[in-house]
Amino acid sequence: MRVVRKWSAALAIVTGAVIGTGAAGLAWAEDPVTFTTSPVVDSVGALGADTDGVVAALESAADRSGRQLFVTYVSTFTNPASATEWADETAVANNMGSEDYLLAVAVDGGAYHLSAASDASLSDGELDRIAQRVIEPKLRDGDWAGAAIAGADAIAGDSGGSGWGFVWFIVIAAAVVVVIAVVLARRKKKKSGDAGAGQVPLPSIEELRRQAGSALVQVDDAVKTSEEELGFAVASYGKDATESFRAALDTAKARVAEAFTLQQQLDDATPDSDEQRREWYGGILRLTGEADALLDEQVERFDELRALERDVPAQLTRVQAVAVAAEATLEPAEQRLAALGTQYAASSIAPIIDNVTEARSRIGFTREALAAASADAAAGDTAQAAVGIRAAEESVDQTTLLTAAVDRLAADLEAADAAVTTGVGDLDRDVATARGLQNADAAATADRVAAEVAALRAAIAAPGRDPMELRARLERVDAEIDAMIRNVQDAAERASRAQAQLSRSLMTARARVQAAEDYLVARRGAIGAEARTRLAEAGRLLVEAQASATTDAAAALASAQRAERLAAEAMSLAQRDVGGFGGGMGGMAGGYGGTGGGSGGNDMLGAVLGGILINSVFGGGGRSSGGFGGGRSSGGFGGGRSSGGFGGGRSAGSFGGAATRSRRGSGGRF
Repeated sequence: MRVVRKWSAALAIVTGAVIGTGAAGLAWAEDPVTFTTSPVVDSVGALGADTDGVVAALESAADRSGRQLFVTYVSTFTNPASATEWADETAVANNMGSEDYLLAVAVDGGAYHLSAASDASLSDGELDRIAQRVIEPKLRDGDWAGAAIAGADAIAGDSGGSGWGFVWFIVIAAAVVVVIAVVLARRKKKKSGDAGAGQVPLPSIEELRRQAGSALVQVDDAVKTSEEELGFAVASYGKDATESFRAALDTAKARVAEAFTLQQQLDDATPDSDEQRREWYGGILRLTGEADALLDEQVERFDELRALERDVPAQLTRVQAVAVAAEATLEPAEQRLAALGTQYAASSIAPIIDNVTEARSRIGFTREALAAASADAAAGDTAQAAVGIRAAEESVDQTTLLTAAVDRLAADLEAADAAVTTGVGDLDRDVATARGLQNADAAATADRVAAEVAALRAAIAAPGRDPMELRARLERVDAEIDAMIRNVQDAAERASRAQAQLSRSLMTARARVQAAEDYLVARRGAIGAEARTRLAEAGRLLVEAQASATTDAAAALASAQRAERLAAEAMSLAQRDVGGFGGGMGGMAGGYGGTGGGSGGNDMLGAVLGGILINSVFGGGGRSSGGFGGGRSSGGFGGGRSSGGFGGGRSAGSFGGAATRSRRGSGGRF
């Protein structure tokens, strides 16, 4: 059944005339076009009276196959001049889907391109065949209608009398022979007792070569387009505001350069073994994948910055409102922190001890950033206003995170208190169990644990306690007596006890990882790689422990306990980094600390500590006030046209990896 489609609301308008030479006469140069309710846009009248017949043929082919061919005839391709880019941008701008195909023909320019989505059902080989064997000969003969109809039939899977039915019969027959040969070979291998039988076969070297070549081209295009887009962004927002994009792009370029080096090794005159070729093609795919991921990680932030610029007044109002709401959380958080200080040890609340001070500093910076953004907006500098709004927005987010972390740690400490209370009851039962084992070593262990239980029960009610440390003591004692009991109990009971211990360890690990994460995020400007690495590994181990909790409690317990230790190390390293922060900040501060609530200098330093992009929020140059790329439209990047902009949909010219460009196809000159 055919899928009903909705096209854009307006026809494309021919944007300018170019005086041709010789017999060409007057030729029209056209930007990418817009489709409405018809799958055909013919701005040069190439089809003439055949238009209705072509439309009917395209729709009939779509009804049969679910694959819709759109066709456009223009004089020449401009803005961009590349047939591939022109067709791909037209497809993206018209929201074409997985089974929508576009044939773009420049009648006077003598060029064409058949564009398809990256996940289209037709393979690259099929697209090449349809373009070069079916469409191009008819274009060469000036049979504009025949090219469209034949192309639609071929895309739908019809032979169209071209003789390809017999070819496909041969191909299918050959494939059947190959399948039979593979099955027989596997049976023979199985009979011979080969241990590799049943394994998924590796891709052929030829398939790896094709994949690596395609990946290199796509990611190289992505890098070049992203570099161009970044240049426009720097012109509008300045180098500071776009530094993270530059860093991602530079790293991606390094990966691509490394991939090209591997490809050069494959292309040189020195013979390579099959093992080397597999290794190097695999390296190319890995490196290009990493480069793509680096770029794509920045897409959302890149789009958000541009989206702010499109509606500065509304965004200012929005961020001012959330700033007021965030500021209202300061006083309750301060009161909660004071109460925690009277109830718990300083060590237990160390991760949040300066959170309210830091939150006040962020709010101070937010006010200044919003004031600067308002001034920029009033002066008509929407690009710089967007930078200020984005900095204020991030500062508000950190304010909320800092105050929420106080409540979150308070809840974790209360949960730890409850866990210790429950745990000592469990230990009482463990002591009774151990004494009932009628074993001298078990009895001695039971006596030691009973003494520790008494100490824990007294400590849990005392002010100035550290519930996290008490829970750690509980776990150590629990592990000791569990080790003794496990030696004499059956496997089923051991698994049950491991699960109980695992639940407590997971709770501890989650709390420590979360506390370290909260601490690091709001102070990331000062925290180095060592603390981040410990925290990342702790997070990985915590996820691993949670995933295997129901299937392998012992392994999950080991992962959870290691995650807890690494999170504690991460917190210690992060606190060390923050403690040394500010010594090199020149006149701003001799070190970092203090109340942070009043002066603009401390607020600015607090923003730096938080890793907020200050950019040129309070003035400065290095940007163009006219938007992106000089005279470019603020609606998107490109020579005077909108190509989708940011936010609502990705365009072929957006910052990001090859995955954001998602078109492929075939074409050439006729």
